[in-house]
Amino acid sequence: MKKYLFLLLAAILTLGCGRPVEEKKEILAKINNYEITWEEFEGEFKASSYGYTDTAESRKEFLNTLINRKLILQDAQKKGLDKDKSFLKMIERFWEQSLLKVALDKKTKEVAGSVMVNDKEIAEAYDNLLKSGKTDKSYDQMYQQIKWEITRQKETQAMNEWVAQLRKKGEIKINLD
Repeated sequence: MKKYLFLLLAAILTLGCGRPVEEKKEILAKINNYEITWEEFEGEFKASSYGYTDTAESRKEFLNTLINRKLILQDAQKKGLDKDKSFLKMIERFWEQSLLKVALDKKTKEVAGSVMVNDKEIAEAYDNLLKSGKTDKSYDQMYQQIKWEITRQKETQAMNEWVAQLRKKGEIKINLD
C-alpha cells in the first residue's frame, strides 16, 4: 500500500512540474468498485478551486478530497440514500430549476438581441417625465437611463408575451374541486 501511495504521489509530483499533461484513459485511482481516470481527475481538478494553484501539493489535496467524496457517496448508496423519496424530490427540483434557468437565459439573450429603442421613444418618455415633474435634468443627462428603462420594459413585455404564447399553445387543465 505504501509503495502504491508513493508511486501515486510521484506521478502527481511529476504532473505538477510544468510538463504538458497528456490526456490518458489510464486509471489514476480505484476506490472500491469506482475508478478515477487521469482524464476525469484533470477535468475535475481544473474545474475546482484547487486548480487555481496547480502545484503538486494542491493536486495531492484534491485527490484526497476526491477519494473522500467518492467514499462518502458509495456509503450513501449502500445505505440506500440515493433512493430516498426526499432525495429524489430534491434532484427533481434541482433539475427543474437548472433547466428553467437555461431556458430563461437563452430566451433572455434572444429577446435582448431583438429589442430596439429609438430616439423618438426616448424623447417622448423624457417629455412625460418633465410634464409630470419627475425630473429636472436635461435630456442628455437622462438619455441613457431612459433608454435602459425602455429597453428593460420591452424585454419584460417580450418575455411575458412569450409565456402567454406558451400558455395559449399548451393544454392546461385545472381541477380545484
